[in-house]
Amino acid sequence: MGGNYIPRDMQALLKEASQYFSVICITGPRQSGKSTILKEMFPQAVKYSLKDVNVREFALNDPVAFLNQTSEMMFVDEVQKAPELFEYI
Repeated sequence: MGGNYIPRDMQALLKEASQYFSVICITGPRQSGKSTILKEMFPQAVKYSLKDVNVREFALNDPVAFLNQTSEMMFVDEVQKAPELFEYI
């Protein structure tokens, strides 16, 4: 793991869950390290942040294309900004 990263107890569970489930949702308070743990554990994943207005508009206007834009592992940060995506996931 890189730099000043502090390993979390949940890493083993998250790694195991990723082997069985195609979608995993991590929730928690702001600034608690949700995105950081994903970046550290799954550096190959493509990250999309719905904080970016253009990315969010794409997700809202064409959720199927948004979710299918890569065949790689992806994670969607700030997904609460486009709750409609959950219907397509």
